Amino acid sequence: MTIKVGDRLPTTTLVKVTTEGPEQVTTTDFFAGRRVVLFAVPGAFTPTCSAQHLPGFVSHADAVKAKGVDEIACTAVNDVFVMKAWGQVHSSDAITMLADGNADFAKAIGLTLDGTKFGMGVRSQRYTMLVDDGVVEQLFVEAPGEFKVSSAEHLLSAI
Repeated sequence: MTIKVGDRLPTTTLVKVTTEGPEQVTTTDFFAGRRVVLFAVPGAFTPTCSAQHLPGFVSHADAVKAKGVDEIACTAVNDVFVMKAWGQVHSSDAITMLADGNADFAKAIGLTLDGTKFGMGVRSQRYTMLVDDGVVEQLFVEAPGEFKVSSAEHLLSAI
């Protein structure tokens, strides 16, 4: 079942990149009591993700937060060390990087994609969601191979 607007996020564990090292965090705790923009990419260092998706949220972070968003987070089916390196390359200090190394979160919300023919295994679909206290307020899932509705610019026009 795919998550939809109005649904509460399921409880899974992600690994957060911190200055002190990897930190496990449940989705219940991470999203509790605040508005969070979560965007997902199929993979760190992949072309569209590195050229457009993450850089868009980095450059528009202040504008997104000015719309009443407490935190912006990015998730991908990569390990925490890859997420940390990718964030550093893009100077993404305003974005919390969340590793979903085994795709547990992507599977739990029904937003996986099969990248096996490219040697990538199970990945997350590309999307952006606005979550208010653990409940999906808005959700923008990309059609395969597209980058339109999950961009920071689209989100800004919608909230």
